Parts: sequence; structure tokens; C-alpha cells
Amino acid sequence: MPDDYNPATIADVRRLRDTLDQQGKKLVFTNGCFDLLHAGHVRYLEQARALGDAMVVALNSDQSVRQLKGPDRPLNPEHDRAEVMSALRAVDAVVVFDDERATSLIEAIKPHVYAKGGDYTVESLNRVERNALEAAGTQICILPLVPGRSTTKTINKMQSGESNHAGKGLLRLAVLGSGAGSNLRAIIAAIADNKLKAEIAIALTDQADSGFREIARAAGVPALFVDGGDNSRRLSDAAQKEIFEHLERARIDVVVLAGFMRILKEPVISVYADRIVNVHPSLLPKFKGANAPQLAIDEGEVETGCTVHLVTAEIDGGRILAQAKVPVHIGDTAEKLHARIKVEEHKLLPQVLNEWRELGLPVRGAGVP
Repeated sequence: MPDDYNPATIADVRRLRDTLDQQGKKLVFTNGCFDLLHAGHVRYLEQARALGDAMVVALNSDQSVRQLKGPDRPLNPEHDRAEVMSALRAVDAVVVFDDERATSLIEAIKPHVYAKGGDYTVESLNRVERNALEAAGTQICILPLVPGRSTTKTINKMQSGESNHAGKGLLRLAVLGSGAGSNLRAIIAAIADNKLKAEIAIALTDQADSGFREIARAAGVPALFVDGGDNSRRLSDAAQKEIFEHLERARIDVVVLAGFMRILKEPVISVYADRIVNVHPSLLPKFKGANAPQLAIDEGEVETGCTVHLVTAEIDGGRILAQAKVPVHIGDTAEKLHARIKVEEHKLLPQVLNEWRELGLPVRGAGVP
């Protein structure tokens, strides 16, 4: 850190808050990475500052940014980001924190007002941070976005005209999973064997300690955890937003659901229409939803299989791209049957991805944002 600049400490900010409180004034608090400052940030911070009498910006450290956004971020180191932020007329103090979330700062500082940009709603705020704000009695204010101004848009504009595929025609994938990660392993193996012309840009999981995440890390793939919320089948608004932001930052061509157990909704479903693919353990349209192998056994089927299909708002209802059949044996359990289905999944999913363009399916570019 340069000798002529040092960020504030938590104690400094708490003293500022208490002084303002004694004077009947308000401290405004916001947090973020701010790793490529642009006009949208400046205007947002001016609006936030107008909500009170002083404003503190909590800045994610380099370590924190990498945990949230992957190893390619931040674009600028924390001491540079902090110094630039502190020079803005709207900012009274900057404090740097190492956690993924600003929860501990909120609990320690107890700001009067919390400001966040209009790409959030109160419901889509991180639930732990929101609980801390509510416990502190903090007023939450969502401010409007500045149209066309965002870090992701700025980075994408800088990269326009460049090939993200280094001239190799590689399909840029994001793989989402919740479990052991066997389909992820199959995709990685197919890429290594030159059977799949693709690269995995990012792996996302709603299970912090999953085998899926360990497989991604072992392969050198950025593997990020997204807290999906309390419902094991549905993603919270905050998680939906976080996943979308990860996909946009990574400039993804195709989103692959490989044993991902929660339902994707907006904005991912619309923005990535016809670019989300799932592998399901049945011959759709039979046996949609969970427990498909057991349902096939219960119905006395003599064969079942797996289906690779596009993902839409209708669960397991999108266009079928390919299927593979698997016999149901007498005395099969769901576990035995599912294990044989997975063998076919591991062949079928990489095959479909390798034929993506031949199937007439879209990728980023050529009219796709």
C-alpha cells in the first residue's frame, strides 16, 4: 500500500457512524468490487451519498473478488481500487474486506442506510447480508441503474472483435452441477481426448463441498460456489442473479446442466434461450422430474435411457437433441439402473456438445449478445 494512502479501518468507520448518529445524521454504506470504475459507478455513488450525510464504501479485497468472480478478476489490485475510490467526491471513507460478503462489516458498523444498484431487488440481495441489515435496523435503498453502464458491458465492449476461442472454434462452456460430478468428468475427458471441441470456462455448484467442485478444481477449471438458498429444488432470487452474472462475465456460449438439482429461472432462461442443455435419466417425454429411474421400474418399463435436451421454463420440456436407450433388468434397483444410464449419459452429452453448431444451435455472437 502506498505511503500516502491507507484505507479506513472498521474502528474508523464505526467512530464516524457513532459521531453522525450523535448529531442526528446518517451514514450511508455500500459494498462492491469496483474493479473497473466507470460512469455508472460514479453516478450511482453520487446518488447513494445523497441519501445521508457521509458514505463509506466497503471494497472486496483481491482475494474476495477471486472467490466471487473467478481467477481472472479483479482487473485492478485492491490498493489501486481503494485509492481511486477514496478520491471520489461522493466517498468519505473506504474499507477493504477479505470475506466474500460484507456481513461482518454490516454487523460491526450498523450503517443507517444501505445502498445497492438497480440490478438488485431487496429480495435478490444475499440473504445473510440482508438479515444483518435488518438486524441492524438499516434502511435498504435500491438505486436505478445507469443504462448501458456496467463492468460486464465495458469488458465485453473491450473484447468485441477479439476471438475468445483463439481461432480454434472452441465452444465456451459453463457447467453447473450439484453432486458427484461424473458428467463433468466425462466432458473434461472428451475435451482431453479431442472428442469435444470445447473449453470449460467456469464450473458453478450449489454444494460447497461437492465432488463436482473437486473434479473441476483438479482439472484447473474455475469452480465457484453459489449459495442457492433454503429450498433444495429452487434457487433464491439472489442465486439466480449471481449465476447470471457469472455466465455473463465468462462470455459463455452454452450452459450445461450436469446433475444440477435446482431450477433455473429468469434472467438466465431468457438470455440464454436455446443455449442451455440438460441431460435427464429417462427417455423424455416419459418420467419428467426427479426419481426417473425408479419411476421407470415402478411402471414396469422394459427399457429407459437418457435424454439430452434444451432447457426452457417448462421442467424437462425443451427440445430433445439426442437419446440413448438402456434396458431395465429384472430385479433392478433405481441405483443399479441409474448407474447404467450414467454410462450412456457420459457418451451422449459430450457428443451433443461437439455437434452443437451442426445441430443449428446458437452460440454467443452472430446476433447473440
